[in-house]
Amino acid sequence: MPTNDAGDDVEITVMVVDDHPIWREGVARDLTERGLTVVATAPDADAAVRIAHATRPTVVLMDLNLGAKSGVTAIEGILERHPDTRILVLSASGEHADVLEAVKAGATGYLVKSASVEELVAAVRRTAAGQPVFTPGLAGLVLGEYRRLADEPAPRDGSPAVPALTERETEVLRLVAKGLTAKQIGDRLVVSHRTVESHVQNTLRKLQLHNRAQLVRYAIEQGIAD
Repeated sequence: MPTNDAGDDVEITVMVVDDHPIWREGVARDLTERGLTVVATAPDADAAVRIAHATRPTVVLMDLNLGAKSGVTAIEGILERHPDTRILVLSASGEHADVLEAVKAGATGYLVKSASVEELVAAVRRTAAGQPVFTPGLAGLVLGEYRRLADEPAPRDGSPAVPALTERETEVLRLVAKGLTAKQIGDRLVVSHRTVESHVQNTLRKLQLHNRAQLVRYAIEQGIAD
């Protein structure tokens, strides 16, 4: 049984979104047989947003090619209503543009469909814990893109300054960007995991971000991450 940051047993619930019914049901069956709880499946972007709102899954396993509306549209629609939901893309495409578009929309990770069942199950568990998961080679692409953006001159458009973070919030953000859980950060800083989560939520609110994946990107862009 997976555990949360506090070490308590928690159930990981999953929704599988794919427009191919045989593939969709096959993935759902594979996850169920390996101890994960599949609460729903969806064939398209509109259904994904609607069903995610009704079932509140821990992780949404999202295809990108969903017909009339893309998986990116579904990602944005789900996170707009439920920003704590984790999105793991499972797509046949490994194109760089698709990967970057999905991550910018809020996906926590990205796997191509050639991944084994064992790799997929492990990725779902890591995604549920808030850890970014990528098919080998794609993580470097994402980090490289955000470092490139960070090196670009800031636009002179009169935009308001980013709210300043406290020293402790910055310290917590740096450790979040390293992939540490709230419990691990609390142990390192000698505070409770609830205090860490409070700092994370304060930082999200200040920066008007929605989830840890966006925090990691912000840390890279600002040179806070190592």
